Amino acid sequence: MLIIPVKDGENIDRALKRFKRKFDRTGKMRELRRRQQFTKPSVAKRAQRIKAEYIQHLRDEENL
Repeated sequence: MLIIPVKDGENIDRALKRFKRKFDRTGKMRELRRRQQFTKPSVAKRAQRIKAEYIQHLRDEENL
């Protein structure tokens, strides 16, 4: 549970902004969206490998 203490005289917008930032850091929304669809482990590994190859390609180009 997130607790955001609001100080006396503090603008509610600033407190809401702190809440949003804190909520974003927990990663709950990303986790919910990720769990909406099931991805087979083989598909997930393939996507991870393709991403790793792409990043390695960018790093290789940078070193040349």
